[in-house]
Amino acid sequence: MIKVGIIGSTGYAGQEIVRILLGHKEAEIVWYGSRSFIDQKYYQVYGNMFQIVDAKCMDDNMEELASQVDVIFTATPQGLCGSLVNEEILSKVKIIDLSADFRIKDVATYEKWYKIEHKSPQFIDEAVYGLCEINREDIKKCRLLANPGCYTTCSILSLYPLVKEGLVDANSIIVDAKSGTSGAGRGAKIANLYCEVNESIKAYGVTTHRHTPEIEEQLGYANGSPIVINFTPHLVPMNRGILVTAYANLKEKVDYDTVRAAYDKYYANERFIRVLDKDVCPETRWVEGSNYVDVNFKIDERTNRVIAMGALDNLVKGAAGQAVQNMNIMFGFDEAEGLRMAPVFP
Repeated sequence: MIKVGIIGSTGYAGQEIVRILLGHKEAEIVWYGSRSFIDQKYYQVYGNMFQIVDAKCMDDNMEELASQVDVIFTATPQGLCGSLVNEEILSKVKIIDLSADFRIKDVATYEKWYKIEHKSPQFIDEAVYGLCEINREDIKKCRLLANPGCYTTCSILSLYPLVKEGLVDANSIIVDAKSGTSGAGRGAKIANLYCEVNESIKAYGVTTHRHTPEIEEQLGYANGSPIVINFTPHLVPMNRGILVTAYANLKEKVDYDTVRAAYDKYYANERFIRVLDKDVCPETRWVEGSNYVDVNFKIDERTNRVIAMGALDNLVKGAAGQAVQNMNIMFGFDEAEGLRMAPVFP
């Protein structure tokens, strides 16, 4: 049994880590960190935890926390983990950071897109990008893990076999993505109020969304050289879910079986990636509340393009579930421990 601390436990992703770990056989939460609700009972913040979690929320003292637990999840805004982590802490405890502080390997790129100064660039090279199905072997050995973003997880996993096998021109990729409102976090924002979001859909962060360089960097590794893509996210009036529809030019004419073989090569044995049957398009409702990613593709012979599609729950596989999956890999547990829940419907 390992001991777990969560900094940012009262955000949406932090609460989802709590929910998942309550059903984990190998982990015990001993620190519910929250700047906003210090000394309040956790169930007073989240009523679904009444008579389940009686602990009080604590502060974000990572120095003290590191001496009490085996792993720390930081489900916090950009900049916080980078400002708190140091060598002494990393010598005591493993850290799984759900922010973007250690996802991007180039400091200048991070600072350009996130508009903040990186406080601990000395740890960027060491940090492992926690896309479980692609970096599993590196994850096993790491002490600082950068948990991927929700849009990026869905985009990369939807496209990875096509790029890795050289079936597409990676610089022709266009990613159209849609997210439920929980992806914006729990903080109060006018743009996310019910009357602002309900019965509407909008593009945002057009040409400037912060997940763009993360997608480019990781798919660039798969491509063997840097790439540039178009990424446009949209906000849709639902609580959870990411849906990605991505377009890319095929390098040559290929048939369904060739492309399907590429997906099966990388995903046939992956517990949480489901390559759907032919002509079945991913839907967010079939992954909600679960750690699954549903992917599929269609070939457009008329334009010689492939359309890659993916759906996941932004709070689970897009955040907390992937973080727990990474924890399982880091500590040698069954990778699916705590994550076997079926999707919720309706």
